Amino acid sequence: MAIDGGCLCGKVRYRVSGRLFGADHCHCSMCRRQHGAAFATYADFEPGEFAWISGADLVKIYEAPGGGGWCFCSECGSTLAGTDDGKVTAITLGTVEGDPGVRPEAHIFTGSRAPWHEIHDDLPQFDERPPENWKPPGKNP
Repeated sequence: MAIDGGCLCGKVRYRVSGRLFGADHCHCSMCRRQHGAAFATYADFEPGEFAWISGADLVKIYEAPGGGGWCFCSECGSTLAGTDDGKVTAITLGTVEGDPGVRPEAHIFTGSRAPWHEIHDDLPQFDERPPENWKPPGKNP
């Protein structure tokens, strides 16, 4: 199953050749600023299952001093993916076409959530990144 997505202007397109997993809503101040929203929703994939299928020359990467970063379209500004040490490691679910086949499993970095946003669902909440060994039952590979 391939998962396709792209930016607002349509010039940048990507494909994930496998399934997505580990979706979460990130409330960190960096994601809030990058997306201009209360939180950003990302999903992970296995290494080697991601490819830019058009517009790769328009993709810019901003890496924060801590190593994580964001891929965005230099034409329209859409945030498309998350990075770790310059490698694409997650996609933004808002840019996926159709059903991504995964649902968010948690809210992360709620310790820095926007004070004007209230969380009204039953997903687990973590003040920072969840512990390395935390996995929702039956959801992750």
